[in-house]
Amino acid sequence: MQLHRAGITNNILMISLHGYVAAEPELGKPDTGGQVVYVLELAKRFSRLGRKVDLVTRRFEDQPETDEINDNLRVWRVPFSGKEFIRKEDMHDHIGDFVTNLLAAILAKGTRYDVVYTHYWDAGWAGQKIAEELGIPHVHTPHSLGLWKQDNMGLDMSEEEMEKKYRFKERVQKEYLVYQMSDFIIATTDPQAELLRDSYDVLDDRMIVIPPGIDENRYSPIHTRQRAILREQYGFQQYDILTLGRMAHNKGYDLLIEALPTLLQLVPEARLIAAVGGEDSAQDNRGVGALKELAQQLGIADKIEWRGYVADDELADHYRAAGTFSMSSRYEPFGMVAIEAMAVGTPTVVTVHGGLMELLNFGRHALYADPTRAVEYGTMLAFPLLYPDLAHLLSVEGARFARRNFGWTGIAKRHLNVFSDVRQRTLRYA
Repeated sequence: MQLHRAGITNNILMISLHGYVAAEPELGKPDTGGQVVYVLELAKRFSRLGRKVDLVTRRFEDQPETDEINDNLRVWRVPFSGKEFIRKEDMHDHIGDFVTNLLAAILAKGTRYDVVYTHYWDAGWAGQKIAEELGIPHVHTPHSLGLWKQDNMGLDMSEEEMEKKYRFKERVQKEYLVYQMSDFIIATTDPQAELLRDSYDVLDDRMIVIPPGIDENRYSPIHTRQRAILREQYGFQQYDILTLGRMAHNKGYDLLIEALPTLLQLVPEARLIAAVGGEDSAQDNRGVGALKELAQQLGIADKIEWRGYVADDELADHYRAAGTFSMSSRYEPFGMVAIEAMAVGTPTVVTVHGGLMELLNFGRHALYADPTRAVEYGTMLAFPLLYPDLAHLLSVEGARFARRNFGWTGIAKRHLNVFSDVRQRTLRYA
């Protein structure tokens, strides 16, 4: 371990409990998506900047105890509550076991940390208790907020049914305590920070907004001739719209399908390439089945190609091959898929129900619309396909915007500055 100097965070304990967290994450599996990418990329950049990082998660199924990513970084899996997968909505009953097991392991190894950095409410709840036990500061990133999700789910179910499935009341209570007791909160968008302030009573001087980042080397523009080759390789056409991600109601895939008739009136050659769902999930299959039924009812089933999960190593090229990328979420705290699509130079249309649109220059970096208004959203999808000069502008300026503002190394440095400031403040008032 490195020397501990006042205010310097050399040894970082990161906690992200749910999903399949690994050196090579199984993206598309339950609860394994943008948050896992965010956490891993930050951890890697911290390690490249000379910090020692333990990224702690839950050990279940037949996973190994550790993944040694490099000399400064490992994924450390702590077992609790059996070997079966536990979805994030059901973590409430098991977090105490994790806290006990992790603290016992830390004390047995004699490991010292300068800061605990947690992700999502489940890890935040655990991290607060661990930070208090170890006497070190706790920094937290919510990723999504229970109150926001509860208000925007739009599900056709009663309040009792929603509470049974999602346990929002219990989650919000735990979130409130985490946000009040943690030393600092790193929000990912301005709207998220506003909700933390207005609905969770978080003080302005205990919160900052730092957006997520992208891998600048992986997500980069390519020449038009190379795009043509990729389109042929992956079966794309010039006027194809791409959407991709986990099968979840909040992602708004049904809203996108309802917008297609408007798009097709303006661009009859258009198609939707829907890479929706995980690798193998009965729930995903049911969700996609309902979307296919909706497309049949609208008479546009022949204009949608369903592709399912896209392997991580092919993701950037799928973005590049599309004519336009769509993120039609009912709500989206940030939307990494949109930033990734912009970074490779694909014209992108995002939702107004989230934080990303607040950062964009409309018509220069990207377009945005309300996906709950089908005509509005379908029209925005058509514009880059109808007007090549606009598509070119969005391609160039979107990539410049994404790469300049969301490169991971710069984002990681901003986090480290927060950790140092919080540690210095903690030492001053200890």
